[in-house]
Amino acid sequence: MNRWFPIETKRLLLREFRADDEQDIHAYASDPEVVRLMIWGPNTPETTKAFLAGVLKEQERWPRPAVSLAIELKSERRVIGGIDLRVKDEKNRAADVGYVLARAHWGQGYMVEAARAVLDAAFRQIGLHRVWATCDPRNRASYRVMEKLGMRREAHFCKDAMEKGEWRDTYLYAILAEEWLNSAAPPN
Repeated sequence: MNRWFPIETKRLLLREFRADDEQDIHAYASDPEVVRLMIWGPNTPETTKAFLAGVLKEQERWPRPAVSLAIELKSERRVIGGIDLRVKDEKNRAADVGYVLARAHWGQGYMVEAARAVLDAAFRQIGLHRVWATCDPRNRASYRVMEKLGMRREAHFCKDAMEKGEWRDTYLYAILAEEWLNSAAPPN
């Protein structure tokens, strides 16, 4: 399979992480409000360093089932978040997508723009059949991104995950290739 990234949208560059992204990553990954409803964080400087080292090592392999991309704001040439596409089931061509965005950039449509570009690549270039995403139901902004992408809520799992010392619920959203390719939502 050919590399399907980097991807350029109107305002963003979705690209592999670089060693010099550490400060930008740590800025959002250490923010307690950003990671409040995530299954990880807030990061210490050592955690961010280890995360980036792992991602850089993984980027040496191709092909690979999981791709983590930096979300770079082109106007500032700065990383403002990350987005992952992870093939979980090769036989059934199914993957999940996950994302994080710096708080200063919430509510400006950046995550919908980034996720739309990744989903388009997932279906048009990679040839996936189904992509899903999950979030804590308290994370309204996250599931609103999924809904804006045309994903449908398929499940509400009750107290299915022990995260940060408490049981939490999980929403699962998904979309099929046929739905994406037949939708009126054009790629970025």
